[in-house]
Amino acid sequence: MIRLEAALDGEGILVGYQAEGHAGAGPKGADIVCAAVSALSRALVGALQGREGVRVNADAQERGKLRVKLSYSGDARVFLEGAGAVLLAGLASVAEDYPEFCNLTITRK
Repeated sequence: MIRLEAALDGEGILVGYQAEGHAGAGPKGADIVCAAVSALSRALVGALQGREGVRVNADAQERGKLRVKLSYSGDARVFLEGAGAVLLAGLASVAEDYPEFCNLTITRK
């Protein structure tokens, strides 16, 4: 089971994201749930790293574990709002389609 946790600030902007575990929906290298979560997670970090006004602190030192903390300033809020919305829509779709392999929790800070 992949456990996904997303944290939003008071304005609904993504400020934290964590993915932990293994889906077990298929053999290594052919697990569609793992592939979907990995692709969405990598796309988020890749899109935000180096973006002016967005600070990304990502840690993936262990297999099956990713932690991302985000902060923003100024006009970067709009970009982060959009990037976070795409990530959450994608993860929600995966969790809805494969509830036995993936769980998404969203909290507001």
